[in-house]
Amino acid sequence: MNVPVLSRLRQKHLGTWLPGYLRHLGSPRRALPKTTGRHLLFALCDHYEPLWGDAPSDVGDARVEAWERAYPPLAAQFRDSDGRSPRHSFFFPGEQYEPRFLERLATLARAGFGEVELHLHHDRDSAEHLTRKLAEYVASYAAHGHLTRGEDGRPRFAFIHGNWCLANARRDGRWCGVDAEMPLLFASGCYADFTFPSAPDECQPGIVNQIYWPNGDLAKARAYERGTPASVGEVKHDRMLMIEGPLSIARRPGPFRLRIENGAITANDPPSYERVRSWVAQGIHVRGRPEWVFVKVHTHGAPEEQAASLLGDGGKTLHRVLASHFNDGKRWTLHYVSAREMYNTARAAMDGCEGNPFAYRDYVLPPPPVARS
Repeated sequence: MNVPVLSRLRQKHLGTWLPGYLRHLGSPRRALPKTTGRHLLFALCDHYEPLWGDAPSDVGDARVEAWERAYPPLAAQFRDSDGRSPRHSFFFPGEQYEPRFLERLATLARAGFGEVELHLHHDRDSAEHLTRKLAEYVASYAAHGHLTRGEDGRPRFAFIHGNWCLANARRDGRWCGVDAEMPLLFASGCYADFTFPSAPDECQPGIVNQIYWPNGDLAKARAYERGTPASVGEVKHDRMLMIEGPLSIARRPGPFRLRIENGAITANDPPSYERVRSWVAQGIHVRGRPEWVFVKVHTHGAPEEQAASLLGDGGKTLHRVLASHFNDGKRWTLHYVSAREMYNTARAAMDGCEGNPFAYRDYVLPPPPVARS
């Protein structure tokens, strides 16, 4: 193999995650059950950054307004087996907080089109500073009616780390700085992390295509590298859950016949039947409940090019494929879920619940106040 090819492979950090992927391929638990009654739980998690590219606030306003205006008519064209339209999970970056942005997203939440969760970019941070900022962001989001509440009334949130660098994962020390980020997030109200997959980025864990509980010393950098698969009969109440999206080596047209399929929806790589089929084929599930298949994909939906695709032909193609191939009521039953609803359903599976997962969308954590108003 020549030097340029070896260099390209190293840049994709295959040594980090390919062994885990190969183990996943060989696992008998990956196989989808050969029975009727399979349920597909589909969540689109958006790293929603209105000020992406250091845009001025008027550009951010226009980007949020585009979603407020165009997403409802798009989503209204499609229904899952429960009669619900797609749910968009807006992981909004705390450092880009503007009250009017959160109020516009509240309009979509009140209409049942999505929910807001927390996204965060930070660099060379400290635990003390991060703790203060998380408290500030959570309080700000909650003031707009976003974020669910726990039994104690405290706001709870799902999380995606900016630049993928959860728990200070990079070797160069950039884009985080806090080794003990995972227990700090949990103490701040985080119930689940939705950061991964991030391949080919170096932050990608060796655990792939899993819903799992991190274990070991959670105060260490990259503490997500060790974990126990979520299983029926076992729930951990002292840490956040890791919910990964699909990661695979997939076929594609053209001279380079293989690609890294990491569930990223972009304008240049829009949804297709082949992509959706590869996401479903990873069979991500809670062990002991393989008929409930979890597909979490991601995007950066605020910038204009991405928004045009997601609110136009790309979004339409995605939902047409889901409706035509994964919602016949016999082989597959489709359920659109938010990040919170996906977590609730996973928790219900761990508690041994069965049947139609739609019944468990609010199982542990209720809808945020804005969605109940």
